[in-house]
Amino acid sequence: MVLHLADALEIPLRERNALLVAAGYAPRYFETGLAAPEMARMRSAIELILRHQEPYPAFVLDRHWDIRMSNQAAARCTRFLLGAEPAESNMMRLLLHPAGLRPMMVNWEETAGDLVRHLHNQIAAWPSDERAKGLLAEVLAYPGVPARWRTREIGAPPAPLLTTIFRKGDAELRFFSTITTFGTPHDVTLEELRIECSFPADEATATSCRQLLGS
Repeated sequence: MVLHLADALEIPLRERNALLVAAGYAPRYFETGLAAPEMARMRSAIELILRHQEPYPAFVLDRHWDIRMSNQAAARCTRFLLGAEPAESNMMRLLLHPAGLRPMMVNWEETAGDLVRHLHNQIAAWPSDERAKGLLAEVLAYPGVPARWRTREIGAPPAPLLTTIFRKGDAELRFFSTITTFGTPHDVTLEELRIECSFPADEATATSCRQLLGS
């Protein structure tokens, strides 16, 4: 009955395990580390996607927005914008913190606001996730973050396509992204992973990415 209810409500696997434990049953779904041998085929699939995304950036994120894997294009673009290796491996902190990529983002408020909206929705879906709540509280405390972001916008329609714009000197990089997830996963780790692939929104950005590859 618990699993039938979870299926009907499309509850995430982690929360299904919590429901089962609360009902006196053992957890049903494993949470296997990405480096485990049984994940080898999944890692190979992810690595293939990352390689094929070159020379454009791609990142593998977990549910707490930690960057678990990325391709070389992601590293090149980040180094180009920061002028150094990034000190942060969490996408939220990297994009929202004043010491990260925030000063290079032309449309920072639009992009960051969309990210915060996603984090609010994530917490609404996983109310027991204290780490996600802590991450939200942290980024909302950054200087310059609008006070209105502290409240979740219920029913606010997302933009059909968001272009993130970076500028460094005379160079401008414009990207839009697609998100890939695993279909019908039966492992908590796989369900919570997503692959974000960035594509150039104009020919100038495509040329810049090819030039970074050549350098």
